[in-house]
Amino acid sequence: MTEVRIERWSSDDLELLRQLNTPEVRQHTGGPETDEQVLARHERYLRGPGPRSGNMFAVVLPDGAKVGSVGYWPREWRGEPVYEMGWAVLPAYQGRGLATGAVRAVIVAAAAHGDRRYAHAYPSVDNPASNAVCRKAGLVLLGETEFEYPPGHLMRSNDWRIELRK
Repeated sequence: MTEVRIERWSSDDLELLRQLNTPEVRQHTGGPETDEQVLARHERYLRGPGPRSGNMFAVVLPDGAKVGSVGYWPREWRGEPVYEMGWAVLPAYQGRGLATGAVRAVIVAAAAHGDRRYAHAYPSVDNPASNAVCRKAGLVLLGETEFEYPPGHLMRSNDWRIELRK
């Protein structure tokens, strides 16, 4: 696995977000967004942390190259306050364990907040790569669920969870 670190999302990361906005990267999350939607997402990421913006980070290689995004944000799930996690890695860097390393790092960041017991991820049941990231990062599969993403669209997802407070 290639070493990776995460850095708080910055104004310099707009181009990275545009590079992640491709059919290949977004095939399991509703497809590419318009440039207006990407700009709005970037602004939310910069505003974070917060209920609609979360805590977003760039995935960074040892040489400083930014190759993806990872983050967590508060939500309520089945009557309990939790964090939801999400991530994306540029296609040229997939399959190297970078997403797994980034998710492990963001779990540490979420746990440091100390205000939620659990973090969840909800990858599509049709997304073997993201489900493997969950397993390799130590999350536990709770089962399948219907999950609304993007807004207005229900998808079959796996509900993965990790305990942040032991």
